[in-house]
Amino acid sequence: MATTVHDFACKTPGGQEQPLDQYRGKVLLVVNTASKCGFTPQFEGLEALYQKYNSRGFQILGFPCNQFGKQDPGSNEEIMEFCQLNYGVSFPMFGKIEVNGSNAEPLFRHLKKAAPGALGLEGIKWNFTKFLVNGEGEVVKRYAPTTKPEAIAADIEAQLG
Repeated sequence: MATTVHDFACKTPGGQEQPLDQYRGKVLLVVNTASKCGFTPQFEGLEALYQKYNSRGFQILGFPCNQFGKQDPGSNEEIMEFCQLNYGVSFPMFGKIEVNGSNAEPLFRHLKKAAPGALGLEGIKWNFTKFLVNGEGEVVKRYAPTTKPEAIAADIEAQLG
């Protein structure tokens, strides 16, 4: 049974399984993203966090999701191109997933259980829900879609030490 984020593997945009244990020792921000959402401009803030803290052991993992208002309908290739061209995204993006329901990505099932949302509800309400994970792979905190990336900087700093 998986007990930390490092126990999971997720598919790359090209469909290969990528073990997350390669991020052992790094502070992670795991985000479900969408290309056509009101929160899509958060890619800019996420990339800024990544640029600021990556050299200190911080990594962002983006997971496109089309479950909320069908706001990421493109193929994995179209999504990657959009993120790079429009927001200069250089942090790792994975293949499109579901975060809720019977087909939810196992990683997101784990994240939701480890850090339930408001009122203890496990489901993800919308795109750009963010999970901060420490270097041991333990979920530290969950952030609402409305939380701007720059508002997470102090928590990232605290985890980086």
